[in-house]
Amino acid sequence: MTGSIVFAPLVGWPLIYSLLAAAVLLVALALWRGLGGWWLRALVFAALLAALANPALQEEERTPLTDIVLLVVDESASQGLGNRADQVALAVAAVEAEVAGLPNTELRIHRVGDATDDSGTLALTALAEALAEEPRARVAGAIMITDGRVHDPGLVPNLPAPLQVLLTGQEADWDRRLVVKDAPAFAIIGEEFNLTLRIEDIGAVPGLAGGEADLTISVDAEEPATFRVPVNQDLDLPVKLPHGGMNVLQFSVAPVAGELTDRNNASAIQINGVRDRLRVLLVSGEPHAGERVWRNLLKSDASVDLVHFTILRPPEKQDGVPVDELSLIAFPTRELFIEKIDEFDLIVFDRYRMRGILPMSYIENVVNYVRGGGTVLVAAGPEYGAVDSLYRSPLSEILPVAPTAQVVEQGYRPTLTDLGRRHPVTEGLEDGAPEGGWGRWFRLVEVVQTGGQLLMTGPDDRPLLVLDRVDQGRIAVLASDHAWLWGRGYEGGGPQLELLRRLAHWMLKEPELEEETLTATLRGQAVTITRRSLAEEAPGPVTITGPDGSQVVLEMLEAGPGWYEVVWQAPLLGLFRLEQGDLTRVIAVGPAAPREFVETIASGEVLAPMATAVLGGVTRLEDGFPDIRAVAEGRPAVGRGWIGVTPREAYLTADVNVTTLLPAWVWLLIAAGLAIAAWLIEGRKGARVA
Repeated sequence: MTGSIVFAPLVGWPLIYSLLAAAVLLVALALWRGLGGWWLRALVFAALLAALANPALQEEERTPLTDIVLLVVDESASQGLGNRADQVALAVAAVEAEVAGLPNTELRIHRVGDATDDSGTLALTALAEALAEEPRARVAGAIMITDGRVHDPGLVPNLPAPLQVLLTGQEADWDRRLVVKDAPAFAIIGEEFNLTLRIEDIGAVPGLAGGEADLTISVDAEEPATFRVPVNQDLDLPVKLPHGGMNVLQFSVAPVAGELTDRNNASAIQINGVRDRLRVLLVSGEPHAGERVWRNLLKSDASVDLVHFTILRPPEKQDGVPVDELSLIAFPTRELFIEKIDEFDLIVFDRYRMRGILPMSYIENVVNYVRGGGTVLVAAGPEYGAVDSLYRSPLSEILPVAPTAQVVEQGYRPTLTDLGRRHPVTEGLEDGAPEGGWGRWFRLVEVVQTGGQLLMTGPDDRPLLVLDRVDQGRIAVLASDHAWLWGRGYEGGGPQLELLRRLAHWMLKEPELEEETLTATLRGQAVTITRRSLAEEAPGPVTITGPDGSQVVLEMLEAGPGWYEVVWQAPLLGLFRLEQGDLTRVIAVGPAAPREFVETIASGEVLAPMATAVLGGVTRLEDGFPDIRAVAEGRPAVGRGWIGVTPREAYLTADVNVTTLLPAWVWLLIAAGLAIAAWLIEGRKGARVA
């Protein structure tokens, strides 16, 4: 119970102040005139002013409130390094015991782990949220048990009490890490570019560390290469991307005995491989209605450099003119088919026949070009079955179909084979077909399949589209020159552009059109693993190896013709290796080294200024747990072997009683009595003087 004097004035305070000023003047005048009752006059005025101010006695019944100490416990991944987890457990128990020994004090514990989006340890955010949940008048202090590696230093809570940082870790800790400092998002296939890497030793590095380290590099989990490189120096690493699409480059440095962790000894970057310019050689033979189909397709892509030659001389024209004099511009056959053939990504023979322009030795060079990794597409017309067919050249060694010399002239609708419904070139082409199917074609060169994959058939299941792989290269044959009918919309048309685009891109070895692929996509930490396969039987399970060496084996379910899929939630961040048969894939869930492991050495550099600003400090748990004391507000709250909190002495007012000191009429009686006394005293003095 506490009491205090309060006022409830009967008039406004300005009027009371004015009357007080007037009373002071009157009393001063009485004193100057030498009146003996001047002090009684002062008491009269005081009584009257007190009556107007209406003083009262206010008594409060207060319930004391406990002080609150906030404890933020950092349980992020970096706190699992070394003996930090044990330090945290012991420190939490010690804080609970010490705070329990303080009078009228409660402890609020808030734990913070890793952020789900790899934004690191948001310990200051947790402290701000904890502070917002409590009345500021009761907060006596805040304690953080952490390694000091917080990732929200821009958020500085407005603390009304000291902040104490209990630092885990050891001063002797050291670590080696791999940092990729400069890596592009895109790069041109086959062209060299530089990556900047750095292997760093941080912390209390022992004398045996430093010097050189073994750096291992692999692309798409292929056979790795190891190099001996210097430590604590920037390394400019020349790299060439082997293929288009996403290339996963993995770098790792061998662990060293005594380092804090090897989780930051690896890094993976994903670089999208793009082609600078696709060089395509289109050789057209006899002019026909669909001749511009290939030209329009290839010219519509700004990234394609097209070299197009058309032989306009019809076969029935026999005038004896030498073939080397048939063109105003000489056909640079030697340059194209001998000197620069390897510069082309694709060669298209569109209804081409052997007219003597290309010697057999040049065609042999085309065969070698394909075997070495080149690609050839034959768009066949009736001439494919003639005596001067391309099949009558050395190209027959690698062609997957042989002509029968028959040409089928009848209407038919191209049909996908069972394999074609699963193959990426033709998969899904039937999905958008109108009722009754796509428009008809009217010509087919009859061929016999001798190899490769049959994706489309014509009348009576005759081969129409056949693809094949030859050593390092690829070859395809389209046994009709009527694809242009789809483009013209005849009888509803068909997916001409999509079919030819996919065919050309398969020839150009685009990764998304490969027949056997194992891919993975990320959404947060959910990994969608997809397998494309042309095999009749389902592929086996996929094995996932995590960054910590743990393995998970998952069965994949069929999601469509040739498609198998499974969704898996990654339990942690880092590099995961997917293996299924002879296919492998590396995927990074978050960075290869999560943000928690970028800086691993415990340090109070970030938190020390915040703690010092509110008279707290940073104390290493390695030196022993400090005592917790109560210190007066405004005094330093940290010292050797102790830390302090500031008691707040907050309370809750349960009841308030207000009692008027004296009624107004009593004040008036007092004022009247004092006035009479002053009159009597001054009257007597005046009579004596007379």
